[in-house]
Amino acid sequence: MFGRRPHVTSVRGVVATAHPLASQAGARMLLTGGNAFDAIVAAAAALNIVEPQLSGLAGMGMATFHAARERRVRTLDFVTRVPGGLRSLSLTRPELYVGPKGIGAPGNLAGWCALLEQYGTKSRADVFQPALELARDGFPLTEGGAHLIASGIEQLRSFPTWAQIFTDNGAAPRPGWVLRQPDLARTYEAIIADGPAHLYHGALGHAMTAHVRALGGCLHMDDLTAVTPQWLDPLAVAYRDLLVHTLPPPCEGFQMLLSLRILDGLDIARLTPNDVEHLDATIRAVRLAAEIRIRYNNSPLDVIQDLLAEAHVARLRERLREPAPITGRSEQWGDPLPPGTLPPAGRDHTTSLSAADGLGNLVCVTQSLGGGFGSGVTIPGHGVVMNDFLYWGDTNPASPNFMYPNGPLALPMAPTISTRRGEPVLALGTPGSYGILQTQVQAMLQHVDVGLDLQAAIEAPRVRVLDGASVVVEARIPEATIDALRARGHEATAGEAYTMMVGGMQGATRDLATGALTAAADPRRDGYAIGI
Repeated sequence: MFGRRPHVTSVRGVVATAHPLASQAGARMLLTGGNAFDAIVAAAAALNIVEPQLSGLAGMGMATFHAARERRVRTLDFVTRVPGGLRSLSLTRPELYVGPKGIGAPGNLAGWCALLEQYGTKSRADVFQPALELARDGFPLTEGGAHLIASGIEQLRSFPTWAQIFTDNGAAPRPGWVLRQPDLARTYEAIIADGPAHLYHGALGHAMTAHVRALGGCLHMDDLTAVTPQWLDPLAVAYRDLLVHTLPPPCEGFQMLLSLRILDGLDIARLTPNDVEHLDATIRAVRLAAEIRIRYNNSPLDVIQDLLAEAHVARLRERLREPAPITGRSEQWGDPLPPGTLPPAGRDHTTSLSAADGLGNLVCVTQSLGGGFGSGVTIPGHGVVMNDFLYWGDTNPASPNFMYPNGPLALPMAPTISTRRGEPVLALGTPGSYGILQTQVQAMLQHVDVGLDLQAAIEAPRVRVLDGASVVVEARIPEATIDALRARGHEATAGEAYTMMVGGMQGATRDLATGALTAAADPRRDGYAIGI
């Protein structure tokens, strides 16, 4: 009971984010009569300020939620389409990682405002006020925040506006250094006054596109004016007694659902948690589902639904039970990375947040800038850091997911809402690059099959499956278990005890019998949960 993070519970409302001040911003909405949608938008905007490495108003994201007044689960996709001017650029992925060529149209601000307008109860002024105050007045960096700035400083210090805001006279700031963003505060003032039009039709958009194009990017005002968040019916599968919902394609979350469908045919509960049988089954299911996602992600919805149907899943379960090792791609189309090769650092820089209220609203949002601080390009006079989401598009012409101008952008996000007998009981989301589609599977097994409470399920050790046969195992897994995984054909290596490679998960639960709400946050980052 003691020696780990406590349960955070309430019957009125809870918020869990990757930073204490963002969770506080969400709780402030709940304390003043707002609902979970007000809380999630306030927290999402506050993360723009206090966790600027991982998300912001110029990023993209997705939401899955249960709307109490409609008694249904819905999703909102605010990932934008590929800019029309992409045809003028080289499509080599390294060029898209840092700098102007990887910048896509911002979707987060449009998504936040759509959620607030459709389901919130408070005004833009109320909901964006915490973010404005944090940007204007500043806040002391946490140890984690200082680490993330330091990890990107060599790559990003060449962007003068970025360096002026996020460095201490050119040096990496220390924990406790107060980060102030007055230009961004003025941007939020304008958004409060003019709404999302300030970006998508107004002064910020014109400044943004002019600056990006001057640096050699392809973003145009036409790309901004075309931004429209998409309200979508969720894709859902049964796992044990739950119905797990996330977004349909082009969201890549169906890989997570397929992994759960495969594992639903195994009696995970009888296995010893985190032993070789448990981990081997999980890794193999993840590999099978990842290969299907890579091959079929841009397929029509009916094809995806067929892939999740019992006839197809039963064949995958047969493959799961065969003794031969399962190897292959876990990331994108093309040849797997060479053995022992890790993906480029900084690609797991996303964030996820969850909120619940006493009315029955349950919301999960996953949002990102792409890589750490996105592209690094920061709009002078506005303080807005731009994303690098085109890096996530597939640039291999042979791939069925090949990125093309004005086409969809497929991203590995998977915010989830799970229901039991039609009632919402769990919100769960995580960052972590392509590991997002793996991490949530592992936490679900810990929570549902092992029977851990959500906080313990999030804290439990996890693995990160990589291309080929590679897998990184958190070092809390015994060395004997790692050796046993190697004996089964997995190229398993021990990582840190708690590593960001396996995400930074936040979630919330709702007890149908008592109405109790519980929030949980990941110690792998600055995660923090608050109840009111």
